[in-house]
Amino acid sequence: MRAGAGELYNPGDEERQRDLRRMKALATGLLALAAAVFLASRALEPDHPWLGYVRATAEAAMVGALADWFAVTALFRRPLGLPIPHTAIIQTRKDQIGVSLGGFVRDNFLTAAVIAERLEHAELARRVGRWLAQPANAATVSAQSAAVVRGVTEVLEDDLVQGGIEQVALTRIRSVPVSPLVGRVIDAAVEGDHHQGLLDGVLGGLATFLDENRPAFRERLNQESPWWVPDSIDDVVFDRIYTATKSFLSDLRDDPGHQLRADFDVRVRRFAEDLKTSPELRLRGEQLRDEVLDHPEVRAWSATLWSRIKTSLLEAAEDPDSELRARLDEALVSAGRSLQSDPDLQSRIDRWIVEATGYVAEQFRGEVADLIATTVQRWDTAETAERMELQVGRDLQFIRINGTVVGGLAGLAIYTVSQLLF
Repeated sequence: MRAGAGELYNPGDEERQRDLRRMKALATGLLALAAAVFLASRALEPDHPWLGYVRATAEAAMVGALADWFAVTALFRRPLGLPIPHTAIIQTRKDQIGVSLGGFVRDNFLTAAVIAERLEHAELARRVGRWLAQPANAATVSAQSAAVVRGVTEVLEDDLVQGGIEQVALTRIRSVPVSPLVGRVIDAAVEGDHHQGLLDGVLGGLATFLDENRPAFRERLNQESPWWVPDSIDDVVFDRIYTATKSFLSDLRDDPGHQLRADFDVRVRRFAEDLKTSPELRLRGEQLRDEVLDHPEVRAWSATLWSRIKTSLLEAAEDPDSELRARLDEALVSAGRSLQSDPDLQSRIDRWIVEATGYVAEQFRGEVADLIATTVQRWDTAETAERMELQVGRDLQFIRINGTVVGGLAGLAIYTVSQLLF
């Protein structure tokens, strides 16, 4: 095989080559046999006139074999290397054959009508649904999600995707008014009395804080008290203040109807309303939001957002026990069952497949024809002829064999008729 022709050869060509050589040997052998019979009968015919029938048969068989050998050979190369016109047809007309082949495929296969006729009765949606409804098949499909995710992420440029995500995320966040949003959140908390639970937590925390820091508070009173006040009096004063404070916090925490709780409720509701309506608070909220978004730590976090998303997707897609894979399996099985049992859905999807495939075929049929033509044009002429002969040459040898047999029978018939008439 000459260099540059490797792309033309496929697995199994060695067996085709053996079959072709075998058939060529058989056809050539019949020609040689006819020639040998002709010579023998021609030499013995004077002594055995009946051999004229044999000689005429062999002579016509040789003519038929030679004529068909010439015809078959002329398709692929010049017979005996002679520059006979209209020979080596495939080599001399390779480009035109490529154009014709491309046009044939375009006009007879890549049309919306042909594709629709083939697909309308295929029931693709129902078949796909029946296949996907099997959990094992759905798992097989979802197992390829890792390859799909990896392929998509490898194609995408990280810097561009990261910049796009960061821009979209920050723009979206900056477009949200902070103060009204916080006001609505507080409203929701108040509706469920969650703010009272928060107050309970704060009061409990204050009580714990007082207990843990009692010595520090006592020491501070000692520092602030005049030097001439005895420590025993400071102890009494501190114990009274400390006990009163603890008692106040305990009463406030344990009494749901306490007046301060009611005041707290009113103030929280008023603050929520101010957040939703006050232009000043709205401006301050937006300023605070922008300061947070522009903080170096926040910027550093947003700069790694895509890499974190990509890593999480890949890990989830590659882990057969991940939540992503489990939900994907469930979704595929559910989609398969719907496709399998819903005739209306099947009809819509089948119609969409037919329309989409027909549209693609109509839009790109010219490109497919050009692809075939240009691909054939790039092939080496001699290699193309060899490849074509390898594909159909074995069957063409039957033409030579049939020509030998039919020619011999025709010669016998003509000779017999001539003997009967003359």
